[in-house]
Amino acid sequence: MATEEIQSSDLSVADRLDSEIASLRDQVESLRRELKLQTATLITSESMHRILQNDSSRRTKSKQANDSSRSQELLAKADEHLAHKQQCLYRACASITTFKVRDPDPNAVDGGNVLGLRFEVMSKSRFLRPYYVMLNRPYPNSRYLRVHRHTVPQCISLSGLAARHLPPPTAKDDYDGPKKQDLSTFARALRRELVRYHNRTSVIGDLRSSAGLESRKGKAKEMEVPIVDISAADAQAKQIRVEWNDGRSGRLVISDDGDIVKMVVQGENGQDREAVRQLLGSSARIEEVAKRLETS
Repeated sequence: MATEEIQSSDLSVADRLDSEIASLRDQVESLRRELKLQTATLITSESMHRILQNDSSRRTKSKQANDSSRSQELLAKADEHLAHKQQCLYRACASITTFKVRDPDPNAVDGGNVLGLRFEVMSKSRFLRPYYVMLNRPYPNSRYLRVHRHTVPQCISLSGLAARHLPPPTAKDDYDGPKKQDLSTFARALRRELVRYHNRTSVIGDLRSSAGLESRKGKAKEMEVPIVDISAADAQAKQIRVEWNDGRSGRLVISDDGDIVKMVVQGENGQDREAVRQLLGSSARIEEVAKRLETS
């Protein structure tokens, strides 16, 4: 018995040490990011840029090579940050851009002319890889566009948006009249769907973090009945699967914009409405559920 108690005590000490080491590593990584951010902010300021330029020119005239090279290095780093800042500003303000490319296929329609749409999306303060939609004109004697290639996720109904905003030309015997295409409305609607999709996937990550599922010292262990998993139940991330340690499982349905539509929790004795009330409370949006989990 004494040996088992000693082993159990050693394990608990090891777990605490592992938790402290993980916490210290997280703090070091956070401090590194903060240092990088503060350094970039400092050297890209106008006053600091002028100081570096004046100092570099003064040391160059006085032939202080070592100090001058250091100033030139800081100026080069400042120019890199300024260029990155300008690029981020452009990507944030011009979230939809167009460009022209040529299809290398010798049998391509319309002489290989292709119109490209680039969609910029930001998630968790970071720009994601842009999405692209390529359009061409396959209809003879018509300027109507059609989706040729794209990198949009399959869970987004691109074909439905194209049918609504980029309909094909009507036949001559069609009495409904010609249907007009609206490329700008199509682009705005598609970007709205992309942003909604990434907002839903991002908030699922926030739920996992608030429940302590993303860190080794998670808060889920402090709950009476901890949550063991939170994940998307469908490709569109409109349904969220929640599983508890005691075997209960729930399904949370949200709208395109993150409004809570409905939640059902199933336990051994059927539906568990008390678990729904404990998890949701008076929350109307999924972000409010994340805040409740974080403070619980």
